[in-house]
Amino acid sequence: MLQSITLDASFVTDAGATLDRPTVTYGAWGRLNDGADNAVVVCHALTGSPDATDWWGPLIGPGCALDTDRYFVVCLSAPGSPYGALSPRATDPATGRDYGSTFPRFTVRDSVRLHRAALDALGVRGVALAIGGSLGGMFALEWGRYPGFVRAVAPVAVGVRHEAWAIGWNEAQRQALFADAAWAGGDYDPATPPRAGLAAARAVAMLSYRSPAAFAERHGRRAMPDDPGLFAAASYLRYQGAKLADRFDAACYVALTHTLDSHDATRSEGDGGLADITVPALVVGIDSDVLYPLAEQEALAAALPDATLGVVRSPYGHDAFLIEFDQLGTLLRPWVERHAASPSTEALTS
Repeated sequence: MLQSITLDASFVTDAGATLDRPTVTYGAWGRLNDGADNAVVVCHALTGSPDATDWWGPLIGPGCALDTDRYFVVCLSAPGSPYGALSPRATDPATGRDYGSTFPRFTVRDSVRLHRAALDALGVRGVALAIGGSLGGMFALEWGRYPGFVRAVAPVAVGVRHEAWAIGWNEAQRQALFADAAWAGGDYDPATPPRAGLAAARAVAMLSYRSPAAFAERHGRRAMPDDPGLFAAASYLRYQGAKLADRFDAACYVALTHTLDSHDATRSEGDGGLADITVPALVVGIDSDVLYPLAEQEALAAALPDATLGVVRSPYGHDAFLIEFDQLGTLLRPWVERHAASPSTEALTS
């Protein structure tokens, strides 16, 4: 069951937007130990929720790679997500109405700073591991800027920065959504949202989440039995678009794609850039990923001071981090044991 915590202080984004005592939604499994330093922060992807067991269930639980008998596993909602308390659908206390188009832009760094404040409020004094894929991988990498608080990070299916190719995919999705007349500049009535635009945006995105080989194997040039004029590949994209439109919010989708575009791990408040991320890092790439190709993870692992590269072999493309649980678990288990565990991990509170 998801819970929420309201911070005691205001939060200011990098761009200067101030939020008064924001609320952060989270899911949690397992218990904090006596030292409160056995937290594992699982960071969700673009349309994921803070219920990490819903999309990474085989990796979370007693005896799993993220063992809830040893770790306090927590997943915090990204600012902008409709599954959290802080999004374009939340009420702006200054107006009494939904934020809508006025919702402030959050960078990856903003989001992790907010999550750090939430962990402090939850009494967490140390993070054994921060891990996530795609947008969650960006968050996980950013957590590496907290040495002494975070022991290790595992960014999955992400690169050093959001490159022009990935930014282009996001802009194509936003333009598809903006073309829906119901978008209304982002200030639409939630009762009549731009469903067609969001469905079109998702159809565009799905082409980057899978691979040509996966589309060829699953769909080929087959037509639908009940509609010979409709290719199976087209039917699949229509289905995925409608499915997302049923569960997600368009303004939240736009907000989160802008957070994705902000990712640049070379940007640093000091001069170090990636050199500031000194904690051990397991960088995981997918050999068929067309959105964040494996070369990007190779470059990230080479640039970090203390990194190990792991590769998931899969025909499923970028989405393999949500599918290939056995491979992810095999990569994670020994690495987490070496780099994330501490003597106090076993000392759980009663």
